[in-house]
Amino acid sequence: MTIPAPAVRYFSVEEANRTLPLVRMVVQDIVELHRDLQARKERLTELRKRRGSRSLNAMDLYEAELLQMESEVELDIEKLQSFVVELEQVGVELKDPETGVVAFRSMAEGREVFLSWQLGEAEVGYWHEPDEGFPDRQSLLTGTLSPNEFGHGR
Repeated sequence: MTIPAPAVRYFSVEEANRTLPLVRMVVQDIVELHRDLQARKERLTELRKRRGSRSLNAMDLYEAELLQMESEVELDIEKLQSFVVELEQVGVELKDPETGVVAFRSMAEGREVFLSWQLGEAEVGYWHEPDEGFPDRQSLLTGTLSPNEFGHGR
């Protein structure tokens, strides 16, 4: 079953901040699972390198354990993807699963921009142009645009 892509949603700063309780929980789950998956993938790679020196009988048990670990990793990759889909259904784009950066589409001065939030921040306090990223974020408090200039493009 394919889930249809939600329509593009544009957020005001206030609307983005209202979604943060849900977004924060989902992003926390994503960051934790992503870190765990990275560690397990590295461990699997390391274990595969070591298996060459095992006897045939030990190799069969070892291979079964590796296959079980790989299966668990695949299930967790699917779980991670379901978290990303949950964000997308709210209208939020995951930008970095390692650091928990997300973007909310918005309109400012008649053009599309992104409101930016990172796990650990109290509220949405930054924005950037679509062709820019996290390092280019501008503060909503000290930037060239004020928070009330972001919204639906009305």
